[in-house]
Amino acid sequence: MAHLLHIDSSIQGDASVSRRLSARAAAAWRSAHPDGTVTYRDLGVDPLPHFDAAGGLASQVAPDQHTPEQAATWARIVEVVNEVKAADTVLLGLPLYNFGPPSSVKTWVDHLIAPGLSVDQETYTGLLGGREFVVLASRGGGYGEGTPRAGWDHAQPWLPHGLSLTGLEPRFITAELTLAPVRPPMADLVPLAEESLAAAERAIDELWAPARV
Repeated sequence: MAHLLHIDSSIQGDASVSRRLSARAAAAWRSAHPDGTVTYRDLGVDPLPHFDAAGGLASQVAPDQHTPEQAATWARIVEVVNEVKAADTVLLGLPLYNFGPPSSVKTWVDHLIAPGLSVDQETYTGLLGGREFVVLASRGGGYGEGTPRAGWDHAQPWLPHGLSLTGLEPRFITAELTLAPVRPPMADLVPLAEESLAAAERAIDELWAPARV
């Protein structure tokens, strides 16, 4: 039976474009897999704790030598890695905050880098590859080539590098200029924002659509 892991990270609630896109993708996945099951994690509402000095070195210490804090961290690491292992498809909603990913996504990635669980300890080969990983990204401005802030998006380029040890390979579907409808100085960019959003929605709708003969 197919299984989906659906993750959101925006703190914007119903105003979030990345949540809107990830919900659309999850609905498309369920339509294509009517017998499939879904696990949902909301990093925006219930973020994982950041690694700290008390428990953050859990993955570098043998479990039988863990302090109570390290044992608690290790249990969360195992939970996060096993959620991905159980999934055939992973969806991640990824907004851009201050030109980078939400800190909650960075923390999720930190939990996924676990020798022996997600990374082979001898070969450093990723153990989470071979599954579909779709990232639904949203950006308030425009960051494409030729724009004043080209290269300022440090979330999308970072994620493949951050997860490279695990074997996960993200595919991005991105809507940008999402602030144009609510920022008066960006009013002239509303048509481009609508075009970008529509293109992202079309790409989502084609993800698991039946092949055309």
